[in-house]
Amino acid sequence: MSWFESFVLGLVQGLTEFLPISSSAHLRLTAAFAGWQDPGAAFTAVTQIGTEAAVLIYFRKDIARIVSAWFRSLTNKELRGDHDAQMGWLVIVGSIPIGVLGITLKDQINGPFRDLRLIAVTLIVMGVVLGVADRLAARDETGGKHRAGKERKSLKDLSVKDGLIFGFCQAMALVPGVSRSGATISGGLLMGYTREAAARYSFLLAIPAVLASGAFELKDAGDGHVSWGPTALATVIAFAVGYAVIAWFMKFITTKSFMPFVIYRVLLGIALFVLVGTDTLSPHAGESAG
Repeated sequence: MSWFESFVLGLVQGLTEFLPISSSAHLRLTAAFAGWQDPGAAFTAVTQIGTEAAVLIYFRKDIARIVSAWFRSLTNKELRGDHDAQMGWLVIVGSIPIGVLGITLKDQINGPFRDLRLIAVTLIVMGVVLGVADRLAARDETGGKHRAGKERKSLKDLSVKDGLIFGFCQAMALVPGVSRSGATISGGLLMGYTREAAARYSFLLAIPAVLASGAFELKDAGDGHVSWGPTALATVIAFAVGYAVIAWFMKFITTKSFMPFVIYRVLLGIALFVLVGTDTLSPHAGESAG
């Protein structure tokens, strides 16, 4: 991998990690469209450490409060009912599905899941799901209540059951094209959570999963055509760009619809099907990189 490739891919990672359009799919597609070798799952996992560092800094006050309350609650029973202490446990619980499935499906993640035809399907299907969830949320915001007749839920209403559902939604993002934020936010909206609550928990939930995945893949990051230097550059760029995107996205979701992302996902998925169907692009383009 050249330094230019790493710069471009780091930029793509930072721009797409927190938007509901799938960063792993865009890294895969950028390489395929440019005629480069697929950077692979290890490169993706390590560069995500950069974007996750942006999350740690942006939400540093929330994270410090949650971590402090969680540790203190281990020895102080009176703190176990504290919302921040409970959030610590809920982040742990929500991280279990992706941890188990990530290890179980490692070979598929590095192989069949990177087929461009599958990415096209997930882009379209999850785009439609996000669109439906967004429309329901918009309708509820207009009426003030969600379809169960209650106010939309905040993170204070988060339960173990909901945390696990969020976790399984996040695990779906092991397939490129799904989108970690898109899946978890869609799941949250369908469960009756506010946009802000779903997005905030999505970002917090990603921290242990992404950091663990990146650490696990570090041993493979310098293998093949992707050396350590370009990987490090891409990670730094992803951090800087990712921080700016988080700040913008958290403001965007308070007043705007997700429909632009829905339309983009569906059109990109259709375009990808056309390119593969007309043999303009191979569904396995660049996969020889391993």
